[in-house]
Amino acid sequence: MTILEAGKETIRIEEEALKRVRAHLGEEFERAVDEIYKCKGRIILTGIGKSGLIARKISATLSSTGTPSVFIHAADAVHGDLGMIKDEDIIIAISYSGETEEIKRLIYFIKRLGLRLIAITGNTNSTLGRYADITISAEIEREAPPLGLVPTASTTAALAIGDALAVALMVKRGFGRDDFARYHPGGALGKRLMKVKNLMHTGDELPVVLNTDHMDRVIKVMSEKGFGTAAVVDSKGRLLGVITDGDLRRALLRFESIVEKTAQEIMTPNPVTIDGEELATKALRIMEERKITCLLVPDKKGKLEGLIHLHDLWRTELF
Repeated sequence: MTILEAGKETIRIEEEALKRVRAHLGEEFERAVDEIYKCKGRIILTGIGKSGLIARKISATLSSTGTPSVFIHAADAVHGDLGMIKDEDIIIAISYSGETEEIKRLIYFIKRLGLRLIAITGNTNSTLGRYADITISAEIEREAPPLGLVPTASTTAALAIGDALAVALMVKRGFGRDDFARYHPGGALGKRLMKVKNLMHTGDELPVVLNTDHMDRVIKVMSEKGFGTAAVVDSKGRLLGVITDGDLRRALLRFESIVEKTAQEIMTPNPVTIDGEELATKALRIMEERKITCLLVPDKKGKLEGLIHLHDLWRTELF
């Protein structure tokens, strides 16, 4: 067998393992999702060796998708870490054989404490499989060659079941884009899901002038606020237009003096705006397409609510 053949055969065996797991997924999986959904505490993932690494990853996925979860090493659990577990928690133990000594010792304490136990195992008739309240089968036909002993397909199967649990729980909870952004504020995905309203300037920061204000006041506001823009509103706060540095330059060419002109006479009506609920990435796209540096954000009644500047988007590292 060549190197390439070995690689392809490994992936083929893991593909077959996933098909097998998918076919066996049924009532126990649904029960597990319901139990986790109703859990008032945390989901405790545990395992040993490669299964422990998979358990750690599943725990991280659950936590990042709205299900509070922590990983506890099975060996550490029986040496004091059981103190981290509360009565309302649920344990998910991963062991392909279901006969791992550390897991078997842990079962005794889990039952003694009256905790609920969900098993992910390749042997549903094992000690773990029999004593668990819910047992999800992760049985595979074989591990990848050449020895067929190294956990490969079995860990892939367990990981897929963990991902399936997390996604099913997201569906059951209605976990959406806003929730994801809340749990990933510092990550690249979270930044891409950030909304305009989370970045925009509001209140006293806004460069606002009345349509009846003369241009000496407009220039003063633009200089003080530092956005190179003034939003023009009427007496009721409804957005009418915008005055930019470019509008000022064009006005200076048109008029001998602009000081006595009103904002309404100089402004560009119907400015480009964006809804505060839109993604910041959309604001960036509009600015790039229109070759402008800021967008005004009106509310549903047309009143000025905020302003988002290109510099605000730079700080999020969206570029």
